[in-house]
Amino acid sequence: KLVPMGWGSIFQRRIRIFTIAIVMFTEYKVLQLRERWTKRPKMFELWKKAHERNAKRILDLIVQLEGLWVKLGQYLSTRVDVLPPAYIQLLKQLEDSLPPRPLEEAISLFWKAQINDDCFILMALQCSFTQVRKTISREFGKTVEELFLNFERIPLTTAADAQVHRATLSDGLEVVVKVQHEGIKEIILEDLKILKSVVYWVAWAEPKYDFNPIIDEWCKEAPKELDFNHEAENKRAVCKNHGWKSSFGDSNTSRVDVLIPEPIMSTKKVLILEYMDGISLTDTESLEAFGIDKQKVLKEITRAYAHQIFVDGFFSGDPKPGNFLVSKVSPHRPILLDFGLKRSLSLSEKQALAKIFLASAEGDHVGLLSSFAEMGHKPRLNIPDQMLEISTSFFLNSAAAEEAHRLVEAYAELRNKNLKVFQEKSKHNEKEVGRFDPVDAFPSDIITFSRVVHLLRGLSSTMGAPLLFIDVMTPFAESVLQWYVFPLFSVKFFLLIYRSDPCFSPFNTSWMSGTPSLSNVEEKLRKLLIELGNAGEVLGIQVCAYKDGEVIIDTVAGVLGKHDPRPVQPDSLFPLFSVSKGIAAGMVHWLVDKGVLNLEDNVGDIWPQFRCNGKDQIKVHHVLNHTSGLHNALGNALDGDAQLMMDWEECLNRIASYTPETEPGREQLYHFVSFGWLCGGIIEHGSKKQFQKVLEEAFVHPLNIDGELYIGIPPGL
Repeated sequence: KLVPMGWGSIFQRRIRIFTIAIVMFTEYKVLQLRERWTKRPKMFELWKKAHERNAKRILDLIVQLEGLWVKLGQYLSTRVDVLPPAYIQLLKQLEDSLPPRPLEEAISLFWKAQINDDCFILMALQCSFTQVRKTISREFGKTVEELFLNFERIPLTTAADAQVHRATLSDGLEVVVKVQHEGIKEIILEDLKILKSVVYWVAWAEPKYDFNPIIDEWCKEAPKELDFNHEAENKRAVCKNHGWKSSFGDSNTSRVDVLIPEPIMSTKKVLILEYMDGISLTDTESLEAFGIDKQKVLKEITRAYAHQIFVDGFFSGDPKPGNFLVSKVSPHRPILLDFGLKRSLSLSEKQALAKIFLASAEGDHVGLLSSFAEMGHKPRLNIPDQMLEISTSFFLNSAAAEEAHRLVEAYAELRNKNLKVFQEKSKHNEKEVGRFDPVDAFPSDIITFSRVVHLLRGLSSTMGAPLLFIDVMTPFAESVLQWYVFPLFSVKFFLLIYRSDPCFSPFNTSWMSGTPSLSNVEEKLRKLLIELGNAGEVLGIQVCAYKDGEVIIDTVAGVLGKHDPRPVQPDSLFPLFSVSKGIAAGMVHWLVDKGVLNLEDNVGDIWPQFRCNGKDQIKVHHVLNHTSGLHNALGNALDGDAQLMMDWEECLNRIASYTPETEPGREQLYHFVSFGWLCGGIIEHGSKKQFQKVLEEAFVHPLNIDGELYIGIPPGL
């Protein structure tokens, strides 16, 4: 049988692992160098063969070492969206079962006596069952015969840490019995150390493959899986959570239609569960034979996880294919099996995760960064665009395997682009930036959450069942924020009111700042804002008004955003549209006062590129009073690509080539998007200076304005 490893066994285990790691790394590094002078068709074949060789090396190593490496192989087998097909084809053999253990005695006899394969298998099973009997007797203080009417010798499945047998209790209840492998705890703890070393070494050699945060989290959580009492408690908690039905809100978030086997008895090394007959998610033939809708099954699994994360705050961190079955009985509900690796979230952590998810889905930079800060995320650089792109990649819609590989290539391009931004911001050279970590501390809950989403995406690709993850998970994420927006209301009070009046909305005077009113006008305004809030027409607002130099209104109300439910404060910053139009127009007037421009000048005379497509009669004053006929210039372009507004020169070029929709001076139509660039082109060509330089000369320096207040304002707004 297996025994705790001595130093010799540990050393041999390390040597095997590091030898394979070095061989694989060296082979791939050589191929990277060969790409410089080898033609693409030949390189394609070379890469394919290398993947096949290294996938075989990995599989052989996993089968030899078992333990933690099986779990790693199972995880990798789900990442159809990342790994080459050669790896998936071999590693998927690990998804459902391994040979029963312990096999050392049978293996020894096999090599000594050269017995046939059938005899070898029977001996292996007998050795395995003998160890199972000993473990059960030791844990429960009773023999297998005393506990069970029937106990099947051949296991249903064998995992990295345990094997599962079907049995019947003495009271006739059909169950499955999960029995931990002898000595597996010592092996897994040692393997965690080895894996950590390998990952650290790979990250040092290739910084873009730094998986240290994920491995750190795994090292912290994996030992908990070795206590089956812990898993039993997790199952009971999840059963209780999924059995609770909301009394309010969208029905999509009120119930999850899944099955969870009920724990019957447990010890540290043995877990007895209710038996449920089901089909493996990887058994495509059986799924089709039963007419099971794979996409519907995956959607319900995803909803179950969204419910666990955002509603319960208690979720499984290991959604691999082997942890699910599909009931053979209609309506073919998913069966959730393994709950050894669980995460618990406080209300504030659930809300922060929900805000990260929703802000990423909607492209909300402010909400995203504030949510990261709440969870302990510490970026070393101010890179909101890059953080949004990275976090959004966690929640991409699933895709078929071939599409997924294209997404991975696109993500690699995105990473290279972001590295250039990091290099500019951090002042590192090209070699240094490859080793630069823009994040000081990455919250463990985000790591586990992203791992769950990645596993679900891999499961989607494996099953060939594309799914819109954002659409499925959004209602659950939104539901947890309702209580953050209205923290003054207790759950019981809200449910009581809601049952009597489903149209009830919890906006009241507490939704508004409690500062005293400064005038009768402000009193009327506050009453109006409460009405608008109750009607859902106002999310958050600031109002300040002066009369004869005296403040008569200073009111704030609501929250900062749909997915950023912090209360609005008097000093809260809002993105304001069209404010810089006055600045741009003021700069034109300043140049007129300086004699550089004249309001009657033709814009085409100032800006030669502009003099085309019927714009030769447009004058400076036509631009300032919104009668140039270019009110829709850039509008359609920005609808297709909002990031275009950050490209100053390209916007100027598009404005200059645009055809006016009305004759100059004929009709006043608000230039909602184009105004800033029209003024900007006139300013730059008239003054022969950059827009920012003129801004500094006209306003910033004379008024002693802090540069931080104006840098980065898109003038088109």
